[in-house]
Amino acid sequence: MSPRFQMRRALLILALASAPVFCRAAAGRNPVNSVAARPNVVFIMADDLGWGELGCYGQRKIRTPNIDRLASQGMRFTQYYSGAPVCAPSRNVLMTGLHTGHTPIRGNLPVRNPDGTVGEGQHPIPDESLTIAEVFKEAGYATGAIGKWGLGPVGSTGDPNRQGFDLFFGYNCQSVAHSYYPPHLWRNNQKIPINSHPIPGNERLPTGEVRLEDFQADTYSSDVMEAEAVRFIEQNAKRPFFLYLPFIEPHVAMHPPKRLVDSYPASWDDQPYRGQSGYLPHPRPRAAYAAMITNLDEHVGKVMHALKKQGIEKNTLVVFTSDNGTTHMAKDPVYGIGGVDARFFNSTRELRAYKGSVYEGGIRVPFIVRWPGRVPAKSTSLTPAYAPDHFATLCEVIGKRPAGERDGVSLLPLLTRKSESVRRKPMVWVFPEYGGQVAVRLGDFKVVRQQLKTQQPGPWEVYDLSRDPGETEDLSSTRRDLIEQAKTTLRAEMSANPRFPVTVPDL
Repeated sequence: MSPRFQMRRALLILALASAPVFCRAAAGRNPVNSVAARPNVVFIMADDLGWGELGCYGQRKIRTPNIDRLASQGMRFTQYYSGAPVCAPSRNVLMTGLHTGHTPIRGNLPVRNPDGTVGEGQHPIPDESLTIAEVFKEAGYATGAIGKWGLGPVGSTGDPNRQGFDLFFGYNCQSVAHSYYPPHLWRNNQKIPINSHPIPGNERLPTGEVRLEDFQADTYSSDVMEAEAVRFIEQNAKRPFFLYLPFIEPHVAMHPPKRLVDSYPASWDDQPYRGQSGYLPHPRPRAAYAAMITNLDEHVGKVMHALKKQGIEKNTLVVFTSDNGTTHMAKDPVYGIGGVDARFFNSTRELRAYKGSVYEGGIRVPFIVRWPGRVPAKSTSLTPAYAPDHFATLCEVIGKRPAGERDGVSLLPLLTRKSESVRRKPMVWVFPEYGGQVAVRLGDFKVVRQQLKTQQPGPWEVYDLSRDPGETEDLSSTRRDLIEQAKTTLRAEMSANPRFPVTVPDL
C-alpha cells in the first residue's frame, strides 16, 4: 500500500470519525443515525440502456415488468444524465462524485502490457481517488461490486478491492465483457474459469446460416453474476450493506437466453445480423436485443425478491440507472453497432444521437429510486439531475460527510419532496473521445461543442431543452450570452488531464 494511499485513508477515517452523524446539508431532515437503522443501498447500473427502452419510459415492444414495478414503487426522473457518454468515464463519475472536467478517467483507454499490446482492463483510478465505496466501508457497511468494473486491472491502483469493495465478482475488463460466454470472471484477485470453450465477442459470417447455438458455450456469465448478487444479499442481510450491480445488459454482443428470444414475435426479424457492424452474428437480432433488456429486467426481479425474502426490502434504497445511452448507429442501413436496431424500438424516443455523444440521446438515461417510507411511490421528478449527484446523495443518506469537494449535489431533499430546487452550479461534460466534445447545461439551456480534437472544430450550439429536447433548433446566433457562460464554466471546471486531453478554443 503506497504512502499516498495510506495518507488518503487516514484522512478519510479522521473526517468520518470527527464529523457529526449527519451531513451539514442534512440538518433538520431526520438523517438515519444508528448503524442498525441505516438503510442498505443497492445501486443497479445497466450498460448502454437507452432513455426509451423501458416500459415506464414509454417503450411499447420490450417487456420490463420488474423495472416498471420499481418505478411505480418509487420516483422516476425524466431529466437525468449519465456522467459520460461511454462506459469507463461514466463509472468513474459515479464512484467519485466528480464530473468529467475533474475525473481522472475521461475515456475508454485500455491498459498496455510491457510489450505494448492491449492488456486486460482499463486505465486505473489513481490511489488518491476517494470512492463512494470507501465511504460506505468506513461507515461500517459491507461493500460488494458484482458485474462490470472497467476502472483498473486486478492488482492496479484501480483494483476494486483497493477502492473500497470487500467483494468484487465479475468482469474486470469491459472488452472481455463483450462476450457473455467469456473464459473467466474474477472474484477479487482470483481468476475464475467458467468456459473451457469461450465465445469471442466479435465474428463475421458473410454467408451461410446464422445459428444461435453456434455462439453459445456452457456457462452464461449473467446467470453466475445474478446468483452472486443474491448470495451477497443473503450473507449480509443482518448488517448494513452497499451493493453495486453494474450488470452488462444490453451491451452487445447479443447473447440472450434462447427462451427469451423465442418469447418475442418471429415476424420482427426478416433477415439475420451477420456481424457487419461489429460483434457477433445473430439469427434474430431484434428479438435478441429485446430479450437482453428483458433479461436485465429479470436480474432486477431476482434482486428485489432476495431483499424481500430476507425481510430487508423496506430498509433498502434501490437505485436503477444506465451508464450511457443506446449503442450508436453504423453505416449499415438497418443495423447499428452489434446488430442493434434502435430505430425499430424508438430507443431514444425524440432525443438526438446515441452512445458516444453529449447530445441528449447519448447521456439522458433512465433513473429510478425506490425507498419505502421515504421516497413517495408513483412519483415523477422533472428536475434535472446527473451522475455526480449520487456521491453527495448517498453520503447524506447514511449520515457521513467525507473530506474534499465534489461536483454533485444531494438529491435527498428532492427524493423526499422537501425541495424541488437543489442545484446551484451548471452541469458539465468533458469528453475527449469521438472527436472531442463538451456540453454545459445552464438551467433549461444546453451549450454543446463537437469535434474539438479535429483540424476543424465545430461551432458552439445552443438548445432550449424545455421546448426542444430533440436539439433540433440551434439558438447560438441569438444566445451568445449562454455561450459566454458556458465558456466561463468550462474554464473554471476543466482541470488538466494529459492522459485524456481536450482543448476548448476561446472563440
